[in-house]
Amino acid sequence: MRSGSGGASPWRRSDEMSGATTASSAPERSVGGAGRGVSFLDAFRSCFVPPEARSPETSMSDDFHPSHQLSQSLSSQGSNSGSTFGSKRSIKGMYSPMHRNSSEREMPGSTKFSLPQIQKATKNFSPNLKIGQGGSGTVYKGQLADGTLVAVKRAKKNVYDKHMGREFWNEIETLQRIEHLNLVRFHGYLEFGGEQLIIVEYIPNGNLREHLDCVNGKVLEFSQRLEIVIDVAHAITYLHTYSDHPVIHRDIKSSNILLMNNFRAKVADFGFAKLAPTDSSHVSTQVKGTAGYLDPEYLRTYQLNEKSDVYSFGVLLVELVTGRRPIEPKRSIIERVTAKWAMEKFVEGNAIRTLDSNLEANDAVNLAVEKMYELALQCLAPTKRNRPSMRRCAEILWSIRKDYRELVVPTSAMN
Repeated sequence: MRSGSGGASPWRRSDEMSGATTASSAPERSVGGAGRGVSFLDAFRSCFVPPEARSPETSMSDDFHPSHQLSQSLSSQGSNSGSTFGSKRSIKGMYSPMHRNSSEREMPGSTKFSLPQIQKATKNFSPNLKIGQGGSGTVYKGQLADGTLVAVKRAKKNVYDKHMGREFWNEIETLQRIEHLNLVRFHGYLEFGGEQLIIVEYIPNGNLREHLDCVNGKVLEFSQRLEIVIDVAHAITYLHTYSDHPVIHRDIKSSNILLMNNFRAKVADFGFAKLAPTDSSHVSTQVKGTAGYLDPEYLRTYQLNEKSDVYSFGVLLVELVTGRRPIEPKRSIIERVTAKWAMEKFVEGNAIRTLDSNLEANDAVNLAVEKMYELALQCLAPTKRNRPSMRRCAEILWSIRKDYRELVVPTSAMN
């Protein structure tokens, strides 16, 4: 895992919340084709009054074939997301480490570490190897004796209390249950001599927020943003649907999305993660998350379920299109909450005006932005029952990418 100075640490930041509220609010709109019975503006306004009962979630379309989509994803240039949507039993092998047979497979977190081993790997936690800093800990880059690069998350000793202990073990228990190409891989942990350490895969290319901020001076192209959000959708779908026990991440945000050198995305930081209830209802819990991404229904009721991750994913969709942070305190009041501002522009028919100024608009981008905002509006619905599942989000994003490519390829061929 890696988190540079431009983004949040994989531990906690000062902008993260525990039992707090945020000014963020978001609209709702039905995604579909012709025949919408309510105008976009009316739909948007309806989000600020008590919601009416609405139709159940749209089912998966017949055009979405899991095995075909997986094959297409793996064969696409630069894509190795490795996610699919078949039966739980049939897809489990897709989340195993690649290039290993079953007898050689190493389960997540099974590596045993000693404190001297980690001290040597990080040169005794050298400040020169620090790659992330947060309110409750520091992340260091390390290299094991066999050459494996790792990220070591070290809890601050001055906040080593019962709360931090719960978060430490919560993250370990979650990481041991999950394995997917779009999730940061868990190597192991160590609790010894007052140290609490989590050792995970080192991701070399920083986090998504850094790239949206152009920290390295390069613009993250729209096509790359679309691939990244599909990777994230695959990862969350796996957590909600295909892991041994459904997991709610509870802190989906751009600084927790780490990028490989080929810009494939991996979701990180499971300190706030929670096992989902098996009866498809909810779990009552103290509110935790990050300002701007928090589900307003969860804030109001303290009832958490998978759809809280869907809301955060909707905020992320807007963030990818606009390049802006979810909350922009230095902007005018009408633009301060990015998702609210962007959705207002969308329902007014001015979605393209919210496009990141670093990007160039064209027919392919215009179409993709419209469709991504349609999906975002569903994800940002005020109540969980009106939000799509992450599996449905992934299906829609596959379709958006297909349409985007069909418009881009002819233009590229002509040039």
